[in-house]
Amino acid sequence: MSLLDDWEKHELAEFLHKQPEAQQRYETLSGIPVKRVYTPEDQVPFEEIGLPGRYPFTRGPYPTMYRGRRWTMRQIAGYGTGEDTNKRFRYLIEQGQTGLSVDFDMPTLMGYDSDDPRSEGEVGREGVAVCSLDDMAALFEGIDLERISVSMTINPTAWILLAMYVAYAQSRGFDLNKLSGTVQADILKEYQAQKEWIFPIRPSLRIVRDLIVHCARNMARYNPINISGYHISEAGANAVQEVAFTMCNAIAYLEEVTKAGVGVDEFAPRLAFYFISQNDFFEEIAKFRAARRIWARIAKERFGARKPESMRLRFHCQTAAATLTKPQPMNNVVRTALQALAAVLGGAQSLHTNGLDEAYAIPSEEAMKIALRTQQIIAEETRVTQVVDPLGGSWFLESLTSEIERRCLAILDKVQRMGGTVKAIEEGYFQREIADTAYQTMRGRASGELPVVGLNKYVDPPKKEGIEIHRIDPASEKRQIERTRELKRRRDQEKVKTLLDRMEKEARDPAVNLMPVTIELVKARATMGEIVARLKQVHGTYTETPVF
Repeated sequence: MSLLDDWEKHELAEFLHKQPEAQQRYETLSGIPVKRVYTPEDQVPFEEIGLPGRYPFTRGPYPTMYRGRRWTMRQIAGYGTGEDTNKRFRYLIEQGQTGLSVDFDMPTLMGYDSDDPRSEGEVGREGVAVCSLDDMAALFEGIDLERISVSMTINPTAWILLAMYVAYAQSRGFDLNKLSGTVQADILKEYQAQKEWIFPIRPSLRIVRDLIVHCARNMARYNPINISGYHISEAGANAVQEVAFTMCNAIAYLEEVTKAGVGVDEFAPRLAFYFISQNDFFEEIAKFRAARRIWARIAKERFGARKPESMRLRFHCQTAAATLTKPQPMNNVVRTALQALAAVLGGAQSLHTNGLDEAYAIPSEEAMKIALRTQQIIAEETRVTQVVDPLGGSWFLESLTSEIERRCLAILDKVQRMGGTVKAIEEGYFQREIADTAYQTMRGRASGELPVVGLNKYVDPPKKEGIEIHRIDPASEKRQIERTRELKRRRDQEKVKTLLDRMEKEARDPAVNLMPVTIELVKARATMGEIVARLKQVHGTYTETPVF
């Protein structure tokens, strides 16, 4: 009889007789069954786990991890005009932030100028308004872009924002090969989860291809895309679906770029990923480790990558906005700290911690400082950064990592049999899966089966929460609209028209890369809305087929 059998027959049986366990079944938030205890019987072969910085990169993309370089501490900011957000950037840099992350308002995300009637009431409301190169200049005034990385949360209009960023950097004399950061640019997850799109799927995929190819050949340190599971999770997916669906999208991008004749090792080293850190502490750590292993195998075995850099999954992580509650908002500080710790133990290269007040509004300066201090305390005080992959070798964690990988690979096989990612989106597969999981989660919270402290458990009597929230100056919208109108009055109109005509012609030829003409357009002060409107004449717009 094994030690485990003996323990179950004696100590465990006797104790359960006196005190039964609280639940009939135990599982992760993704529904993976969890054993009572893990033993050497659950051990994963060492070659499956490997060593940090070595294929299959389960334990981290680099040999020394945080002993050599800590993760980039990135707090997202964006509201009002470029000048408004620039002030917030400077404040965060003074507080010790090591990377900038930009949130854009809804008109910018959707390709409308601030002076468009459809933008009324939304200009600068949920992010910064950027219509032109002048707005980009105001956003980064006085900031050395060669010394600090910049992440831009933008999707359907990502290539235009990157063109503005490049044009501004050139105007300041910065070396493009020294710029670091990323544009999110992951348009496929929009059709699956976030629902912010402009053009149909296939033309959108072409634009992402152009962006990736241009950066690979002109910006040596820049990540041209953040392939994002974060929004897939926020829409309702579980951890397994988040990784699997993200990898489906990654495969689609690899296929699109390699079909254009660009070798995988030319661009894959600069691809980056963006994941969430949810509440299930150990599942999240295992998820990050499984994602690295899956990506390494996709790049090597499916696409023939030879460079280790092509197989290294590097990811930005953000704590889970969907877990933040309006009731008892100070609880959000604790949630965020634990989620951030899971991201660090899982090996994130970049981290954003949410503000305690984000269930109410854009975070205040005080809330952002607490969120940043959370990261700094983990980095400076807990000493968890001293050992690379400190939980590696845990029977539980390694078993969970392998099970997440197995379930993700099963989804990848299913999508491939369906005809690939784009086909699966068109048939509503991802959308249905996310909606079904979101519904189950909602039912669990409503019934109390999924506890949320302060919301469905340990609830306080209703009262007005006494927290100070960030408020936007209503005059900023008027200032932004007037600046946009003034720019359109004083520029060379004929030059803008000529370049728009050229872009339209090039857009009709799938072999032409749209980035060079877009950079010329923004330098001529063509606006975001004008560029998008002209491309709509070529590609039309996308209307989703509802999924029930």
